[in-house]
Amino acid sequence: MQLQEKLIVEKARELIEPIVKSMGYKLFDVEFKSERGWVLRVILDKEGGITIGDCEEVSKRISALLDVEDIVPVSYMLEVSSPGLTRELTKPSHFEFFIGRLARFVLREKLEEKRDIRGYIEGVKEGIIFVREKDTGKEYHIPHSYIARANLEIEGW
Repeated sequence: MQLQEKLIVEKARELIEPIVKSMGYKLFDVEFKSERGWVLRVILDKEGGITIGDCEEVSKRISALLDVEDIVPVSYMLEVSSPGLTRELTKPSHFEFFIGRLARFVLREKLEEKRDIRGYIEGVKEGIIFVREKDTGKEYHIPHSYIARANLEIEGW
């Protein structure tokens, strides 16, 4: 991500997070990407999940603020959404957000002879993701740098 995009994301997060929290939601992530035009994506979560109505309500509240603050120097679309049931986890804060949830990890390097681990996220400390394997109960300490891809999984599938 270019410096300009990082600054927009940081400023958007700073402006949006207090509003989102005051409305009873958690701010999962903010992204600013070029996808057939620029998109500022605000990703929310709450206990029990996010509805379309929740997204509309938050969008209305933050849209006016973003217009007034004018932090994005180009034309863009605002998109407010949920992380999704099988959301990709890319940052240590994502793993912290979903402690207790089932996830699948595909590793860049083998860890104890495994490259694919399915388990519950138990914690995050200093760039290490603590995972308890679903089938065996074995605990793995996965360095964030080892993770090629990680996604939430749906229980019972």
